[in-house]
Amino acid sequence: MPMIDEVIDQLARDVLAAMDETGDDRLHDKIAKVLLDASPTTQEVFIKAIRALLAERRAREYLDRTLTASRTGGKAPDAPRSSDTGH
Repeated sequence: MPMIDEVIDQLARDVLAAMDETGDDRLHDKIAKVLLDASPTTQEVFIKAIRALLAERRAREYLDRTLTASRTGGKAPDAPRSSDTGH
């Protein structure tokens, strides 16, 4: 499965770049549906990869805002609220 993971990880990164370029923030859902038609297992790997990358993106944005505030003497952003979803 490592080859599949590498291929799908690259696809997820390409989809994120395409989402930025096109402004379509649901493009990953459309790609997931295409993958489902071809391979449910591959779709599952893609969904995990895209979720991880989106979460990492949000975490980095929060980290950047926190560091910017610290370096400029500004107010740090509020901490995200717990979603209590278990994820």
